[in-house]
Amino acid sequence: MEYNQDMKNRLKRIEGQVRGVLRMMEEGKDCRDVITQLTASRSALDRTIGLVVGTNLEQCLREQFESGNGSNEDLIKEAVQLLVKSR
Repeated sequence: MEYNQDMKNRLKRIEGQVRGVLRMMEEGKDCRDVITQLTASRSALDRTIGLVVGTNLEQCLREQFESGNGSNEDLIKEAVQLLVKSR
C-alpha cells in the first residue's frame, strides 16, 4: 500500500498533540485539560485509521477488479474487521 503525504501529516500532527499532552502532564496541568487533549488525540488517530483502511480497501478493490482475482466481499469483510479491531 502507498501511504500519501496527507496520512503522514496527520500522524505528525498527532505526534505533536501527544508530545503536548506529555508536556502538560510534566507541568502538572489540570486533569480536565489533559483529558481533553488526550481525547482530541484519540479522535484524530481514529480518523486516520479510517482513512488508511478506506484507502487500502479502495486500492485493493481496484487491483482485484483489474486482475479479475479474489472476492470483493472478502476484502470488504477484512476492512470491517480491521476497523473493529482498531477499537
